[in-house]
Amino acid sequence: MSMSKAKAENRPLPKRFYSEASAGPDASGWAVLLDGRPVKTPERNTLAAPCEGLAVAMAAEWDAQTKHIDPFTMPLTRLAHVAVDRMEAARAAAAAEIARFAGTDLLSHRSDDPALAAEQARQWDPMLDWAATALDAPLKSAVSILPLEQPESSAQALSRRAEALDVWRLTGLMSAVPLLGSAVLGFALLEAEIDGETAFALSRLDEDYQAKRWGEDSEAAEAAANRKRDLLACERLFRLLDEAGV
Repeated sequence: MSMSKAKAENRPLPKRFYSEASAGPDASGWAVLLDGRPVKTPERNTLAAPCEGLAVAMAAEWDAQTKHIDPFTMPLTRLAHVAVDRMEAARAAAAAEIARFAGTDLLSHRSDDPALAAEQARQWDPMLDWAATALDAPLKSAVSILPLEQPESSAQALSRRAEALDVWRLTGLMSAVPLLGSAVLGFALLEAEIDGETAFALSRLDEDYQAKRWGEDSEAAEAAANRKRDLLACERLFRLLDEAGV
């Protein structure tokens, strides 16, 4: 579908009520301003980022709205709502959810198609090797669609690493991991081991292989494009925080 979730559920989108969106310093960091007034989150907190670049990027999302405000087209703002309103209280639960991907991580599950399995090994094995050293989280791979029994120490390592993150990076990681189907790819994106385009391509290896053989319908292509947009927003969040040194 090309419509936003709100439109799909027949909820009217709010009309744009401001002339200009900008960013400015605030007691909470760098706030998004609409005609000079701070934006509020759904929980009535100030929509503010820990660095100017991120606030400017969010303000650009607001400025890009036309007649109506469509949150579906504002992925950085949606991430910020979670970071500001919810992530501190959900830190432990988010870390545990990320760690659960140790048993179902996309990179561990291999195809019984020899050609696809060979391509998976070529492209995914280096990422598993990286996780074993950089994350202290070795994961096994096997031909299976069921969760694999992985070392408990690997799940614990992923959980500890996730829970130690600030709320902004944890929010981005918590969004990226399910989009990719892989905690390994999510952490690799966070740590700038790979970029967003590469992470998305690696997560789409199976789908792209099948699409080349059988074709891809328009709805699947659009859903993939939406996931990619949200994933690239996570990458932008990470890199803006890194560049600012926060």
